[in-house]
Amino acid sequence: MKHFTVFILACGAVWTARAQNTKPNFPSVLPGNGLAQHDFFYAGEAKTQDMYIVRNGKVAWEFHDPAGKGEISDAILLSNGNVLFAHQFGVTLIDRNKKVLWNYDAPAGTEIHTAQPIGTDKVLYAQNGDPAKVIVVNIVTGKTEREFVVPVKNPKSVHGHFRHARLTDAGTLLVAHMDMQKIVEYDSTGKELWSYSPGAATWSAERLKNGNTLMAGARLVREVNPAGATVWEFTPADVPDYLFNSMQIAKRLPNGNTLINTWFNQWNGPADPASGPVQALEVTPDKKVVWALRAWGNPVDLGPSTTIQLLDQPSVPEAVHFGDLK
Repeated sequence: MKHFTVFILACGAVWTARAQNTKPNFPSVLPGNGLAQHDFFYAGEAKTQDMYIVRNGKVAWEFHDPAGKGEISDAILLSNGNVLFAHQFGVTLIDRNKKVLWNYDAPAGTEIHTAQPIGTDKVLYAQNGDPAKVIVVNIVTGKTEREFVVPVKNPKSVHGHFRHARLTDAGTLLVAHMDMQKIVEYDSTGKELWSYSPGAATWSAERLKNGNTLMAGARLVREVNPAGATVWEFTPADVPDYLFNSMQIAKRLPNGNTLINTWFNQWNGPADPASGPVQALEVTPDKKVVWALRAWGNPVDLGPSTTIQLLDQPSVPEAVHFGDLK
């Protein structure tokens, strides 16, 4: 994540300083039930490619590819047990037995940090590059079914273009333009329908059931209405007892709470099991922490957290469409 180099180094200094001082990186008693709070699928940006399914508080499935090139920025567990994940230099679909069902290698000079299945035969991904593109490919026929160019701030600075894009219930696409500090909604032809500029680099965005948009960046989670007015906001200042200042993805849960992941920079060194910060928080609308996930070694080291997909209720995440593509 070179786009956060200065910020990450600052965070590294903060972690070191706080470890040396008396104030810890988290409360002595964490709220919630640890790994048993929810069943979930977990993946994150790390030096190695690791993914987990946790059920009833224990790891039920895990994937490791220490030789894999690139960080996992996005991953989705499909209803049939397959896993689609974007890993910087490609997109891969594997089955429950970890057999590769489909793979796409990013062309030289490009990166892919986000992908989403459309049904069982199509994959949408955003490709950082010059030019940057949104592409939908039929993984059965190999045919590209949709492709359009999207603007970026600096076409040559490929790594920082975007990290996350998500389809809406209306069949449009929300793209978090990290380098442009902007959220843009596109239709399936690439036409811009809506945009919002939060004034800071934004890592992810999703359209909520109420029509608002929830976005996350390093030090900010914000919900805005279609007019761009802020209706809810969360910052590290809301949880002063936690070191929680590199947020990546925020998800609104069915119970109204918000689940937020925070990144840990393994490139500055491994997390200390005794002082490594929490990997995710679940907070209520009034910002009370009801679950803090922290798993750096005992009983399992989940590694850095980028995405958590809750599995408490059956779902079909591939049941989406992009305009006429279903």
